[in-house]
Amino acid sequence: MSRAHRAVAAVALGAAAAVLVTAAPAGADGRYTPGAPGAGDPYFPDMGNGGYDALHYDVRLEYDPETKGIEAVTRIRARATQNLSRFNLDFLGPLKISSLEVDGRDASFARTGAQELEITPDRGLRRHRGFTVTIAYAGVPQTVNDPALGTSGWIPTPDGAVMVNQPIGAATVYPVNDHPTDKASYTFTLTAPEGLTTLSNGDRRGAWTRHGKTTTRWSMPSPMASELTMLAIGRYDVLEGRTGRGVPNLTATDERQGVTPEDAKKFHELTGDVLDYQTGMYGRYPFRSTGGIVVKGGFGYALETQGRPVYDLAHRPGAIPSAGLVAHEQAHQWFGDSVTPERWADIWMNEGLATYSEWLYAEEFDGKPVQESFDEVYATPAGDRLWTPVVSDPGRDDIYHGAVYDRGALAVHMLRRTIGDRDFFRFLKAWPSVYEGRNASTEDFVRFAERISRADLDAWAKAWLYSAGKPEL
Repeated sequence: MSRAHRAVAAVALGAAAAVLVTAAPAGADGRYTPGAPGAGDPYFPDMGNGGYDALHYDVRLEYDPETKGIEAVTRIRARATQNLSRFNLDFLGPLKISSLEVDGRDASFARTGAQELEITPDRGLRRHRGFTVTIAYAGVPQTVNDPALGTSGWIPTPDGAVMVNQPIGAATVYPVNDHPTDKASYTFTLTAPEGLTTLSNGDRRGAWTRHGKTTTRWSMPSPMASELTMLAIGRYDVLEGRTGRGVPNLTATDERQGVTPEDAKKFHELTGDVLDYQTGMYGRYPFRSTGGIVVKGGFGYALETQGRPVYDLAHRPGAIPSAGLVAHEQAHQWFGDSVTPERWADIWMNEGLATYSEWLYAEEFDGKPVQESFDEVYATPAGDRLWTPVVSDPGRDDIYHGAVYDRGALAVHMLRRTIGDRDFFRFLKAWPSVYEGRNASTEDFVRFAERISRADLDAWAKAWLYSAGKPEL
């Protein structure tokens, strides 16, 4: 996510039938226990759940412009990680469930706590075995307005809606294990009246129109955190092509934003050019397609939604994203999307590296040395609030604090100065390669940098990551 802007229903069920759970009475002989109603993240204790691993989400959603609501069916393929008597999903807001099945059999459910959907199948789910959950529901999804973290979730627009989910929001639109540690593949099948465009993450796998309604199917086969899923429904101008390295590239601009055809083309080409440049620096692009969507959503930020970032430029009519902003959000595809933080406290690894990517881009294309960008930030007086949080643990309400972005970038540059350019640029390629599709912590980051450089980085990490205050050079 850019600080400047605030800063899946069929999943091969024939095959799934072969891995359906071996049934046993729930709770028999005490062998079956409930899954945890949280993922253990201290910043967001209600988010995520335990006892299973979500493997794939297939979300089929139809939008009704008259009610501004949706009718949807979400089917989740998962694997139990313990003998489960019941388990939870996150589901937030007023959407009403009309049916819920586990492995094709009706299951009882209750909505409890802040966002818990507590599901009790008629039989226990054995550890290591696969199961499917199918949930039908409808209504107008909730918009999340958090005083510290801003607007997210389902955001209505005059001709549709946008869904952006960092850190909270996915559960307002579909039932989900809503924590970055449970990444899964996704399919979105989106239907809206003919004339409206429906967009999402990943590759477009087909579009058809019947009875005045157009349906588009999108597929993201790479593991994706729920906070990186996105939808956009409305009137969009869409451009398709390939980057210079041959990566399929789909960009779209909201008609209400008033972007000229010439600028829409510039945005499309810039997206591809930045990706190709960063591929040379960070290694193979981790997804099958790229792109970006300019929206007029009024939520005030850009977000690194996987494979296709979203840029809200409502405050700048007619504008397209700057090169620096595109460099920031595209860098996130490696740092934040493919390699995803283990805890929300680790978000500096996303934003510090993305901000540093802006600096690298400015040096290469604008002639502004990275050291100059470093010096400008470091010149901030010691008493400024920039130096107050701990970079690697800023606190729940400060995950978008300047310390996470700018001090994160300072830490990255000081790592470069500590280990030297050769090992630093080796690190920039090796880190997203080794951890591709996985989660990582700050501790993992430090240990990996030590492994690449064979240097003791305790002093660097203590000064730049684990301590408040302005470090001395």
